[in-house]
This record gives sequence, structure tokens and C-alpha cells, in this order.
Amino acid sequence: MDVPDLSKLQVNGSDEGGSNVTAAPSIEKIQELLKTKDDTSRFVGLALLKSVLDNSPKLQSDPEVIVSLWDSISPSFLDRLLRTGSQSSLDKKDSKDMLDLAVAVIHTFAILLPNAAKQNTKLINRIPKLTQAILYSSKETTQVIIETLLTLVTVPEGAQCLAKLELDDWTPLIEIAPEQSHILTIFIWAWEKGTAGPEDEQSKEAMRAKIDKGIQAFVSSFIGTDATSLLEFISHILRNLNESLIPQTPKWLGSVTKLIRNLSANRPTAASRSAYTNCAGALLLIYPGSTPQLLFLDEKDSSKPFSYLFINLILVDLRATLPSLLEKLNDPDYPRISQRLTSALDILTAFIGQLIAWMEELDDPEPGKSQAQSWLRMPPELVLKLSSSIAETLSVVMEYLRNRWDASVAGAQGLHPEARTGNAHTDFGSRKTLAWDTKDEGAATDAFILSAIRAIALWVRDDDGDVLRKEGAGLMDMFMELYQSSGSTQFQPDGLDHRLPVLAALEGILRTSKGVDAFHSYDGWRILSGDLAQILSASTALPEADLVRGTRIALVLQIVAESEGSTPEDWMGLVTAVAAYDVSVTEMETEAAAKYGPLLDFQVDVLQLATTLLENTSPGLRRRYVHSTSAVRGMARQLRDRLEESSATARELEDTLSVLDALSVE
Repeated sequence: MDVPDLSKLQVNGSDEGGSNVTAAPSIEKIQELLKTKDDTSRFVGLALLKSVLDNSPKLQSDPEVIVSLWDSISPSFLDRLLRTGSQSSLDKKDSKDMLDLAVAVIHTFAILLPNAAKQNTKLINRIPKLTQAILYSSKETTQVIIETLLTLVTVPEGAQCLAKLELDDWTPLIEIAPEQSHILTIFIWAWEKGTAGPEDEQSKEAMRAKIDKGIQAFVSSFIGTDATSLLEFISHILRNLNESLIPQTPKWLGSVTKLIRNLSANRPTAASRSAYTNCAGALLLIYPGSTPQLLFLDEKDSSKPFSYLFINLILVDLRATLPSLLEKLNDPDYPRISQRLTSALDILTAFIGQLIAWMEELDDPEPGKSQAQSWLRMPPELVLKLSSSIAETLSVVMEYLRNRWDASVAGAQGLHPEARTGNAHTDFGSRKTLAWDTKDEGAATDAFILSAIRAIALWVRDDDGDVLRKEGAGLMDMFMELYQSSGSTQFQPDGLDHRLPVLAALEGILRTSKGVDAFHSYDGWRILSGDLAQILSASTALPEADLVRGTRIALVLQIVAESEGSTPEDWMGLVTAVAAYDVSVTEMETEAAAKYGPLLDFQVDVLQLATTLLENTSPGLRRRYVHSTSAVRGMARQLRDRLEESSATARELEDTLSVLDALSVE
């Protein structure tokens, strides 16, 4: 195809006197050129069309004319221009003109076409050729291609088209991603919005493998940069991608953790601090088995190991930001700040878990393993200093939770639910509250609250100090309300479940008398025993999550029962619920049931709880529950008979049976 000189293109018209003058090309003339079979005429038509659209604001706002003009363009001709313009064998100027014009026209219509027309395959199917054209386009045209793709992937069909391309088709975009930040946004749209919908397992596995290789390619492209935008991208993808498409054992995990370590150790800016915090938090949540050692491990001894410096950065950020966070609840920046602090708390929770495991390892080392092989190579004085800093930070977190809960729900510290006044009408119904909270979501649906409780729970449960446990008792009203709301989709539309973190926190807080008093003040026994009774009333085919929760409830109530001198009569309803629980199984199910850890743990723990309640009752009350005592004893025997006599669980059940037998004799 002969490429005319675009600067000399004009359309001649005639005035009444017959003299030739240069006139603006008419829409009809342009459409006539576009519909011819001659490629040179089509090229001229495209050039004129681009010029007219760029200089006619009125025309740009007329959707019918825009659609009509788009219908006049041959999609195969656009593809030929893109393909031919990407060939190095042509004259460089001709090649550039073809590519530039095709990209400019597609970009113009991607912006001007109404939404319905943008979803049509005629526009969407230009995506593959556009991605390939990046290899041969100028810097200016590359920018136009990226803007076009960014517009097209916001349409579901466009996102799907880009997501379905092969890795080789993604490569031109990935290679220039360090210089073009919009490319990361393009892939966020493609991977998060373009991979939705019902697909077979084979297709999901193929897409997961392709995304895995795509992230690896991005990591390779960002080598030698600070990778701030890449870490934010990976964080966003891992938090929002369909769970079935998240790479399971990625090879890039080690490289990404190195990028996090490098970025955090080199005077991070506010943007880079947010990037490494969010990315580290996401990796620790999704890959809890492999990320902690990659992130916290120090390869050699150091006076100040990386883990010490990194966690201190996290703690300083929390202490510096939380005191002023409440006043920013309705600021546009709150979601971004809240996400960073949520990630910081997730990092802190993971580190506390590793710290506890390390201390247990020191107390009970594995045979043949020296202390030098331990993952945490930190001098004891730094461990103590870091522990003190963690406790100080968690105290600040608790203070913020107290203020946030008061602002959102309670109205004043510790105000009992029945004493609150003033109904606030929300999308989720009416509730008694103050009108001082984020306009978009309440405290109960804020992920920051859940992450904060996780961190607090892990520390107060395993740390022997009573100071934070007593402070935690001051949050008992919040714990109980969050526990109750977690089982309701009405109040937890985002699926946040606070129950296990709350139970873990209670395991520590209830070791203090102040914690037990607060537990009773806010109907803790009624709330938890009611949940346990519901679990008991279900069949043995319970989800593992319910069995684990039931086990934790039994442990918490056991702590409370042991702290009381005698069992109140209104607690005995739980004994009746345990006595009615059916642990019988068929002979074929016996071996499987004995090996099913969560179910067995749940059954043993509720039996021990019932035994404690019966043991602490007065003789007169115990005689009224003689049939329940007999039923509980029978259940304990059934469970013991299924286990090997030498197992630890069997020995626990023997002790339980001894107590129950003694009660039956009385």
C-alpha cells in the first residue's frame, strides 16, 4: 500500500462560481473513503476522520454519528495497519505512519464510543495487535497504546480478552512496566475482572499457572529498581484475585521478599513504606508456611538483625499514626492509611507467632538441633527490647480500639448496650450509636479492627504479663458484640469473622480477675455457651471451622469455670446440652473418627468442661443432674474405648472418668 503524505491531504469542494477551494471534509465523504476496497483511500479516510474528530467537539458529543463512523471502518484494515506498521522490512517512515494512525484512531474511538459499543468485539478484538505493536512503536505511540488498553480493560469483555492472551503476548507490556506505571493497572483489571465467571478446573489451573509466570516476569523486569509500584501491585493482586487463581507455590516469593527487605532498609519514603508493608502483610497471610522465614530470617549473625529493624519500623509506624487516625475516619485517605496499618498488624501478628515458636524451641529444643540453626538470630537483649516495644505498641492499639468503638457504637467507655440512647438508621438497620464514625463502614466491618484483635490476642494469650491482659479486659464489651455480630450476614456483609481472634484474646484476658469480672458483666457465659450449644445440637458432620471454634469456646469456658468457687445453676444448661450430644458412630466409622483430630479434640474438651461444671456444683444441685452425669460418663467411656490406651488423649479421658465415677458414687 502506498502511504500518502498526511500533511498534504485535503478534500476539494466547489463554490457556486465553480472555483476550487479547500473545504472541510464532509462526514459522507469520509465514510465513502472508508468503505472503498482501495487501501490507500481507506488510509486517507482514516487520516481525515482523525483530523475531523480531533477538531470537532460537537461531533465528539454525538454518539450516533460516532457509532456510524466506527461502523464504516474495516476492522481487518486496522489490523493490517497495526501488523504492517510493526514490520521492520518497510520504509521506517511509512511503517511509523501506518502504526501511528491505526493506534490513534482506535484510541479515539475507545474514548468516544458509548459504553454499549465499547463492549463489541470489533473494538475489543484489537487488543492482541495493540499489545504486539508496542515492540515497534515510538515512545509517544506506546503511551497512546497504553492509554487505549487502560480504557478497554475497564470493560468486562476487554479485561477478559487481555487475560486470555498468552504469556508471550503479555511480555511487551511487562518489559516496559517499570517505566509505565499504568501497565500494572491494566493487569489489575485484566486479572481481577477478566478471570471471573464459571470455568472448569483445568482452565482455572492454566490461568493460575499463567498468572504465576506473569508475576515472575514482572519481578524480573523490576530488577534494579526500588520496585515500589511492583510491591503495591502484587499486594493488590493477592488480596483481590479469585482465590482459586492465586499461585500456590510461587518461585518468585523469595525474590519479592528480597525486594521488601531492600526497600525497607534504604530510607523508605511514605509511598515505599506503604508498598513494602502492604506486600509483606499480603504474603504472610497467603503463604504463612514459607514467608515468615524468608522475610524474618537472617543468614548471618548481626548486632542488629534485619528482623529487629523491620519490626521496629512497623511498630514506629503504628505508634505514630494511630493517635491521629480517629479524626481521619472520613478523609479520602483513610482507606489507604487503614490498609497500611492493617498490613502492619498482620506482619506483627506473624512475627509474634514466630517469636513464640522460637521461645518454645529454646525451652524444648529438637534433638540434634543447635541454637545456631534457629531461624531467629537475635541477641537476648534485643529480644527483650523488642518485646517491650511490642507491648507498648499493642497498648496504643488497645487505646485506639477503645476510642473507635466508643465513637462508633458504645458512646462512652464500657457503656452497657441497654444503657445506650439514640438510634442511628443505616443500610443494615437501626442501632444505638453516636454519629461519629466512617460514613462508608462501621467499626464491626473494618478489617483493621480484626487484624488488631488478632495481634492483641496472640500476645495476651502467650505472654505471662498481666498489664496488657487487664487493659484487654476494658475491651470486653467490644469483644462480646463483635463475637455475636460475626455470625450474622446482616451485620457482617463482608464476611469478617471475629470469633476465633476474640476467643484467643479471652484465653489470656480471663487469667486475671478483672477479665473474669468484665466477662460476667457483658453476658460472656450466655453468649459463648449459647454458641457452643448450637454446635453441639448439630450433627457430627460439622465443618472443621465450627469444631475448632467449639474447642476454643470449651477452653475459654473451662478457664471461667475453674475461676469460680461453685457452678451457678444457670450454667448447668450447658451440661444438659453436652449430655444430649451423640458421640456414637458405626463400627466402620470408628477408626476414621478416632483419627479425626478436630472432632476428637472438640468432644474431649466439651466433656472435660461438663465434668468441671458438675464437679463444682453443690451436692443438692448435682443430685438433680444425676441422669446428665450418667450420660456424660457414658460418652467419655465410648471415646476412651476408641483410642489406644497409651495415647495422651486416652489418659485425659481416664482422669475425666475418675472424676465422673466419684461424682456418681456420692
